[in-house]
Parts: sequence; structure tokens; C-alpha cells
Amino acid sequence: MDRLKGKRALITGGSSGIGLETAKQFIAEGARVAITARSEKSFDEARSVLSDRAVYVVSDAADFSSQRGLAGKIKEEFGGLDILFVNAGVAALKPVEQWDEAAFDRTFEINVRGPFFLIQSLLPLFANPASIVLNASINADIGMAGASVYGASKAALLSLARNLSAELAGRGIRVNAVSPGPITTPLYGKLGLSEADLKATAETLQSQLPAKRFGRPDEIASAVVFLASDESAFTVGSELIIDGGLSL
Repeated sequence: MDRLKGKRALITGGSSGIGLETAKQFIAEGARVAITARSEKSFDEARSVLSDRAVYVVSDAADFSSQRGLAGKIKEEFGGLDILFVNAGVAALKPVEQWDEAAFDRTFEINVRGPFFLIQSLLPLFANPASIVLNASINADIGMAGASVYGASKAALLSLARNLSAELAGRGIRVNAVSPGPITTPLYGKLGLSEADLKATAETLQSQLPAKRFGRPDEIASAVVFLASDESAFTVGSELIIDGGLSL
């Protein structure tokens, strides 16, 4: 249980779901961990689980200046950084004709623009070697009604993983991505759907899964631990699909 012993890790969107579970596993593997959320109140669940074993930083993933501020806080707390898990994201599913410019921009600000400028801000802090893991989505690889903007934003994130890998490998920074399928996290309650539509969507997805169930946050977190650890030292620019067979 010491695969990350002595490593310094930042997890964005770490207050619940996959982010919180990853923080738990990182800490269990010996890492020092900082997590972000949009508000202090959002940390209530995380504090009840992690207590003083984590550093809590309020940061808005969509705000440019927040990325600079977050980098400054990490430098202050850790001095440098070995692992970044970009987990903060937003999901909205709706027909193409219902999208407006503001909603489109917000999806890309949080899912693409924020991660890019956070990585840029953290570059001076990354150790050699270091690992960046991006939380993408199976919606970047498959077609799904209502997922046009969300899927496009996650496809852009996967492209970042490949291109940044080519650019940063010489600095000892590996960039990889995980692409989860349907996972039982609070994110599914934030899709902008009514309760009835949300239930129908979940039932439809589950019927399409060869595994016949949604995944668990700990199943994604375990994959992130692997990509963050030295065990994956030769894994560069890769996408690890964890979707219960949805994309078969």
C-alpha cells in the first residue's frame, strides 16, 4: 500500500464521487493530497471522510485566474507536484436545438479551457518524473443522443492528453486519460434532466451495458492510482476505457 509513498498529488473536483474516492486511495497509497471544490460548503462530505489528511482548496475550474491561484497554493503547501488528476467537470445532456451559446461555452470552459490553463500554471511545479491523469468520458468515443456538446468537450480533453504527452514527455511528465462509462456518482444528478428522465436514461444505459450495472467510483480510482504510479512509467498518451463494455 505504498505505490505513491512520498508523492504530492492534486485532485480537482475532489469533494465527491470519483474525485473523493481517488483521494482516499491516493492517501492509502502514501501520497500527500490536495483537493479542490467550487465552495467551502462542498467540502463537507470530503472532510468527514478525509479529515485533516488532505489540503482543501476552493477553486473554480472555469475561471482562468483561479488556475494561477491554485498553482500558487500548491507551491505554498507542497513546494512541487508529482501527480495531477484533472477530475473536475460538468455534464449536460440535451438535444442540439436546446443549446445556447452560454451553456456551450460553460461546458468547454470547465471541461477543456480550465484543465489546459491549470496544467500550464502548474508546469513550473511538476517533478521529473510526474504524472497527469485526465478524466475524460466514454462519450468521447461513442455516439449518444443529447451528448453532442459534452462528448465534444471530452474528445478535446483526450486530444490534449495525446498532444501534451508529445510536448511534455521530454520534461518527464506523462499525460494519460481514463474514460469512464456510466458510474454511480453525483454527476448523474446534475445532467439537467427531470427525475423521470434521469431514471429513464439510467435504465436505458444499464440495458446497453454488457456488465449489466453501473460502475463504482472506486473502480475508476484504482485505474487512476495505476496511471499515477511508477507502475505505469511506460504508459504515455493513453486512454484507459472503463465502461462495462458499453463501447463494444
